[in-house]
Amino acid sequence: MAQQRNGAGTGRRPMRVLLMIAALLAAVFAVFMIWSLFGSKDDMAPGLTPGQTAENGTAGNQGETVSDNSGTGGSGESAEEGDPAAGAADQNNAGAALDADVTQAELDAVYDIVIQNGRVINPETQLDQEGLNVGIKDGTVGVVTSKPLKGKRTIDATGLVVAPGFIDNLSYDPNPLGVWNKIADGVTTNIAMHGGTSSPAKWYAYYERDKPPVHFGASFFYTQARNQFKLSRYAGASAAQIAKLKEQAEGALNNGALGISFSLEYVPGITSEEVLALMELAKEYNVPTYFHGRYSDMEEPGTNFDTMNELIGYARASGAAVHIDHINSTGGTFSMKESLAMIDEALKEGLDITACLYPYDYWGTYLNSARFDEGWQERFRITYEDLQIAGTSERLTAETFRKYQKEGKLAVAYAIPEQDVIDAFQAPYVMIGSDAILEPGHNNHPRASGTFARALGLYAREKGVITLSEAIAKLSLMPAQRLEKQVPALKKKGRIAKGMDADIVVFNYDTVIDKATVEQPDLYSEGMEYVLVNGQVALDQGELNKSVRVGQAIRSEFVRFKETAGSLKWGTASYPLIAYNDQVYVDLAAFKEQGYSLVWDKISKTYTLDTTAAGSAEASDSKAGQKPKSGELILERGYEVKAADKQSELISIGERAFVPVQFLEDTGFKVSKEGDVWTAVGA
Repeated sequence: MAQQRNGAGTGRRPMRVLLMIAALLAAVFAVFMIWSLFGSKDDMAPGLTPGQTAENGTAGNQGETVSDNSGTGGSGESAEEGDPAAGAADQNNAGAALDADVTQAELDAVYDIVIQNGRVINPETQLDQEGLNVGIKDGTVGVVTSKPLKGKRTIDATGLVVAPGFIDNLSYDPNPLGVWNKIADGVTTNIAMHGGTSSPAKWYAYYERDKPPVHFGASFFYTQARNQFKLSRYAGASAAQIAKLKEQAEGALNNGALGISFSLEYVPGITSEEVLALMELAKEYNVPTYFHGRYSDMEEPGTNFDTMNELIGYARASGAAVHIDHINSTGGTFSMKESLAMIDEALKEGLDITACLYPYDYWGTYLNSARFDEGWQERFRITYEDLQIAGTSERLTAETFRKYQKEGKLAVAYAIPEQDVIDAFQAPYVMIGSDAILEPGHNNHPRASGTFARALGLYAREKGVITLSEAIAKLSLMPAQRLEKQVPALKKKGRIAKGMDADIVVFNYDTVIDKATVEQPDLYSEGMEYVLVNGQVALDQGELNKSVRVGQAIRSEFVRFKETAGSLKWGTASYPLIAYNDQVYVDLAAFKEQGYSLVWDKISKTYTLDTTAAGSAEASDSKAGQKPKSGELILERGYEVKAADKQSELISIGERAFVPVQFLEDTGFKVSKEGDVWTAVGA
């Protein structure tokens, strides 16, 4: 019996083995089906492929890998919280849109630097997406994608924010000391629009030789130019002097100056005749004017309201763009809500007005300036004890005030209501500008070192005054847009996208903060991990790399009409064509002459064209059939034309607006070309 049992057990063993194998195969198949139905690569860490983990990085990245997982800033909820599911869907859609534009050649390329797995914020497109990779080659952003990239060097940005390099448009000359504090604060472009130079040809040449680590540019500084006449700061210029200053300003613009700057409080003798003469020039050249307003308080005579009315009046009278410097300390202190309301009303008129602030509730200036003329205690609602010599812990008395006033020391004044700063932050047309750069001796306001980190760390993260994305826009995109109409270099800054300059800051949003104080204004900001200028790493894992000195000159540029690019035959009329930036343009008034309705809206700066039916051709004095005068400026003023669902940007020559010929085709007109003669037939 025992042998029989043994024989029977031996016979059943293969059957058990087969059943076990079948069960195992069934389990594996079930797991595969479940993964196929419910799993995907989206379940993995962003930027990873199957078989990889967030710890071992992205396959295919070659070269040096720098790991920095010290913080989690940016890995949690965005500052723009809402429905978490909706937010995730938006991020996936944004990533999909980015990847749709990526070519295989871009994925196969080996980049100089890959910034891997960061939270990329591009304020121009409102992209705010985690898990993205940025490929950089030859100083330019080559690609932004969620797909793996190969790089000679890889920077691990897991848990970090990747943003456009910050643009400080309210700084001063890029001296060899202060520029490194700018880098440590995330600034890649330093523009002296509060100050500047009266001799831009010499100024640019000097700093091109000096090779700072930041990009640099400057305004035509009216105060400095005015000093050639040895005028008192309380005296006005004569008509002959104004004419000469205007001539010099025009020369400065043609030598690269980015705009024109005025300091009315420091030189109260500057008259409206002086200002308007140069603002007419600014309008003609399509550049902004920057103003330190005439009054900074609410005590008569001369209040913030007078400042706002004066500057808005200049914009209205000239049509030129106006930027109000540091509105939290000049023009808005003690009256911020009302001052902003005045700007709001001006914007509704179609005037072009912006402002900036520095994120501090105390200002700073030199004790021997006009700001400290008699009555300053009443005007600013402070006493001697509210003044402190920058770079020291010393508060002032009447005696030490007089001493330091003779020495021309800079003092900070604890005189700005915190709510004024908050209100200014929240205005959509107010950007960030430091109004300082650190100088030897450290007799500086701490904003020279900490403005940008403080805006992020204190006002966006801790106080929640604005969102992170809004803050990034105020630190980068908005300063670029304020100046870029005649400054082509700035059209590639303030953004992170394919083809943009590789000026980039990578920071930890959980830890970024300013460290500079009134006593120690030279302290570097914290939380800035990497700063790239022109694709070179000037701040590397929080450490300055002072061998990187690749800053480039930022200049205004002007194109002038020389000759026509052919003609457009339309009906019985012939119109000259203008070539500009690889497109061919015709006078927009030609539509009206051909009987089409064309309506201008000065608020939106937009023409609305009705191409559904043409009436009788109109006699017109628009000069649409005449070519522009040789040497006239071709400008981009931001004007547009719209027709149904089509729109196009316009260029301006004098008072005339020109539209791309391509727009005629887009809106249904038949356009043909033979040689340099084009022919249009109505839609």
